[in-house]
Amino acid sequence: MSWLLLLAAGLVEVVWSQSIKPTDGFTRPGPTALCVLIGGLSVYLLSRAMRDLPAGLAYAMFTGIGTVGAIALGTALRHEALGAGRVAALVLIVAGLVLARLTAAD
Repeated sequence: MSWLLLLAAGLVEVVWSQSIKPTDGFTRPGPTALCVLIGGLSVYLLSRAMRDLPAGLAYAMFTGIGTVGAIALGTALRHEALGAGRVAALVLIVAGLVLARLTAAD
């Protein structure tokens, strides 16, 4: 269950990352409130996952999922550039996440 909570936390972090830009530097109250709520939910889910997972592993997985997801959404929705260097970085991050999961003691 903790791994599912961690995955959910990472996916919510991806949504949170996309909710920052509409705040316009936290000057728009509605989008800012939504951003804070989404961020809070993400951290709450992470904290629940950390009950059973080591903090370092959980946080690394959380930020890795968020990074890959944020870049993927930025590329898909905002047409951000995705060059060879970024693709290589994403491959390395995903490989690291897979290795961390496969070698984690449950």
